[in-house]
Amino acid sequence: MLARMMDQPFAVGDAHVFLEDGGAALPVAVTPTFWRELITGENRSHGVRQIAESTGWLVCALPKKEDDRGWEMHPAGDEILYMMSGAVDVVLEYDNVKRLIPLHEGTACVVPRGTWHRTITRAPGDMLAITYGKGTQHRPLGG
Repeated sequence: MLARMMDQPFAVGDAHVFLEDGGAALPVAVTPTFWRELITGENRSHGVRQIAESTGWLVCALPKKEDDRGWEMHPAGDEILYMMSGAVDVVLEYDNVKRLIPLHEGTACVVPRGTWHRTITRAPGDMLAITYGKGTQHRPLGG
């Protein structure tokens, strides 16, 4: 599938793109287990293994139909969140203090490295996330 993606258009829901340090743009097929594999390190498919073992930026379009079910934090780099449609509140947590950044269609924000964050969906839509995700951490909402 990767070879086909390299020279053909693909739907943003079918693949994410990994911008590898050094200049390569590698489409990675989105599978039902993509995020679980990336988060847990279990049963890593070829594309997920490339992302986990390399350095670079992951670019993905994410449907935002509901609130995030947990928090995440990227210790190695910033994250850019751009709302293509719909609206969310990005919740940033600094030293147990929460700050809301409202995003709507056509607006973006930068989540600084090391900042715990999540989104609350205000109107369903699509978000583009560009993440330097090496070492990303997750925690449950109550944690």
